[in-house]
Amino acid sequence: MAKKPSFSCNDCGNITSKWSGRCEACGAWNSIVEDAGLSTSGPAKAGLGTVRGRAVQLTNLSTEEAPPPRTNSGLDELDRVLGGGLVPASATLVGGDPGIGKSTLLLQAAAEFAKSGLKTIYVSGEEASAQVRMRAQRLGLTDAPVQLAAETNLRDILTTLEIEKPQLAIIDSIQTMWSDSIGSAPGSVAQVRAAAHELTSFAKRQGMAVILVGHVTKDGQIAGPRVVEHMVDTVLYFEGERGHQFRILRAVKNRFGPSDEIGVFEMTGAGLAQVTNPSALFLSERGTPSPGSVVFAGVEGTRPVLVELQALVAPSPHSQPRRTVVGWDGGRLAMILAVLEARVGIPFTGLDVYLNVAGGMKITEPAADLAVAAALLSAREDAALPAETVVFGEISLSGALRPAPQTEIRLKEAQKLGFTCALAPAGGKGVNVRRITLNQMSDLTAFVGDVFGAG
Repeated sequence: MAKKPSFSCNDCGNITSKWSGRCEACGAWNSIVEDAGLSTSGPAKAGLGTVRGRAVQLTNLSTEEAPPPRTNSGLDELDRVLGGGLVPASATLVGGDPGIGKSTLLLQAAAEFAKSGLKTIYVSGEEASAQVRMRAQRLGLTDAPVQLAAETNLRDILTTLEIEKPQLAIIDSIQTMWSDSIGSAPGSVAQVRAAAHELTSFAKRQGMAVILVGHVTKDGQIAGPRVVEHMVDTVLYFEGERGHQFRILRAVKNRFGPSDEIGVFEMTGAGLAQVTNPSALFLSERGTPSPGSVVFAGVEGTRPVLVELQALVAPSPHSQPRRTVVGWDGGRLAMILAVLEARVGIPFTGLDVYLNVAGGMKITEPAADLAVAAALLSAREDAALPAETVVFGEISLSGALRPAPQTEIRLKEAQKLGFTCALAPAGGKGVNVRRITLNQMSDLTAFVGDVFGAG
């Protein structure tokens, strides 16, 4: 019996059994294409019965194995996100917005890996070799022993890698690769899936590390099927705002290390410079305390990071007030506003609310709830918090305050940067920090009353 054809959406990767002009999952038009199925061969195709495979060796959970060897890149921020360095036979996917600096970062990393002794090949499917050399010249990397290639044919690339036998291959980007065995156009779901599978499998067989560059959609997700993220060992996102010089390299998946670590870089005329103390950099442009400005003591992975939250509350001329958020979850902002009105009795009806995380940082941890509430109340009441105060803590729907994890690490980082007071929920464990006053509150009503004299 012939196998029924399957179709998938180029934008979201949704798979359907029939073609249609509009994707039912994401609503995109003319994005559904037919997937080319895998061909069968040998006895199974001829109907000669099932072919037996070889037995797989089994082990138990107590089997001890040596940790994988790692190679440092010379970029401490990159090594931190990778979990301590590059692992042989690993596949890493790096995604980010266009022009954010992905190619610059990986060219610098390729140069450092090559200088450390790794045979490195950089394959560009978007630029000619001359353009890559121009970037290397601008970055001062022309003496690095990196081998370049400008190619998009997957078969030719794999043949070259098999002959050259590099220890590291960088593919920029996976969406430009195409396989002549797939009938769809480059960048389609089938092509991206096939290219990622072939490159990842080749890297595992040859013991070669491969780094793939991926484009992202308007929603910030890596374009193409989500199965690509499952194929690779590590998924990194390169984040940042065009108007800021700060760039954040964030791990969202890592089979060889923590999956919530970040590395901080600063975009300069000579490339990306590492930031060893991101808290000081994010707060460097903070001036005199003003209403709506609050410093949040956060933790990203194993690293404490202090950032400034800025809020603006103003009367709205519209029938439906605006809620604009940059660097935080808009749904969580709506929750905080609802809790303030329902549990504390402070309404924001008829008021436009704007919230911004200074420096282009994106915050995901719930411990920012209390800092956001403090910024909103500070802007609404036109009352600035003291300059030496940091705020952190999670807010529940009942209005209770929940302690944030790693309280002592947050306080030590705040004390290091000269802060003398911290506002946090009661019940934090392991707090033993000198020269900083910790004011602990049990619920949001007590917080509002103690800090703003209301409630």
